[in-house]
Amino acid sequence: MALFSRRPKDAPDSKGTDAAADAAGSDAPVSPAEPAEPARPAEPAEPARPAEPVEPGEPAAPAEPAEPAEPAEPAASVSISVSSYGGLGAPGPAAKPTLQPRRTARAATKVAPANAETVPGLRDNVLVREALARLGDGTAPQALLDVARQMLQGHLFLRVKGDARTLLAEGRELPLAVIKVDDRQFALAYSSGAALQASVRADGDVDTSAMGQPVLAVLRHVLAGPYEGLIIDQSSAPARAVLPRPLLEKVMEKVDEELTVKTILAGERTDATPAAVATALARVPLWVAVGKVDDGRPGLAEGRAEDGSRYLEVYSHPVEVAVMGRGDQAAPVTGAQLARALDGDPEISGVIVDPAGPWIRLSRADLAPVFASR
Repeated sequence: MALFSRRPKDAPDSKGTDAAADAAGSDAPVSPAEPAEPARPAEPAEPARPAEPVEPGEPAAPAEPAEPAEPAEPAASVSISVSSYGGLGAPGPAAKPTLQPRRTARAATKVAPANAETVPGLRDNVLVREALARLGDGTAPQALLDVARQMLQGHLFLRVKGDARTLLAEGRELPLAVIKVDDRQFALAYSSGAALQASVRADGDVDTSAMGQPVLAVLRHVLAGPYEGLIIDQSSAPARAVLPRPLLEKVMEKVDEELTVKTILAGERTDATPAAVATALARVPLWVAVGKVDDGRPGLAEGRAEDGSRYLEVYSHPVEVAVMGRGDQAAPVTGAQLARALDGDPEISGVIVDPAGPWIRLSRADLAPVFASR
């Protein structure tokens, strides 16, 4: 099944590692943002230098979400079929879900991996790096969605021709590394210091430096430019991915501009983490997964702990529903609706947030801020 069924006919294939190789080439050279100036070859030497990050511009104000209906009859659901981009945001048929148990969740809280530096001084985006490492397992469409969702936290690295600190101090434009495939241009980004080093080794241009940027700033840069998409870790085959522009556009349509829940779940877990997540759930956009139970009726996805307790699945973005691979519809809910849904079924013990991970399970006691929002 082709994930990118709506791509232009001349766009590079994006189905897994072979497609990424088609788009980026085997250890393809990196050119600066000015296409006419090729990267200057040199003998590989020192790794890319870390540079001061550039402050992103003021983010655009998030669109006011449409007022969803009551939990028993939610607003139009969002199709999340992995066979097309439209599945990450296209309206689907309205559903009347009932709170029916539909699956078994893991029993313990899954934490984000510890931060790591594969190159001293450059803190890797570990979740993206690990998602890329899973691309070779033969499940390309689902694995690429996994990269896209894990990208929605933390930062990515951009590669700059020259010394970024000096260029910034002089107020000059930063020539970011890009790559051309025929007449199509792709932006490049990196998940780790090791991926940056691989890129330097591939083209030999040591007159380069690294600049860490928040992921939303990177995506806005790509979508504001003439790029066909974003290639992450292009010299690290098979752990590299091509994320075409249509997918990035769909991801950005439904994003929380502050990435509140994703940021908390990707961070260090402390005793304060459950309260921080619950407070966020009371105010940020949320989604539930709507599918069918055994008798054919629509129902909301739930998980069960080892002791049999039930937890309603809640998601921070529709792509989190899509990556589960169950063919569910992502339906928007507010914190107040979530509270009323839990009020309607006292046997539900709480919620599990972003079950594909990093995830956290919250009890009814943890959810006091959500109940206060109704």
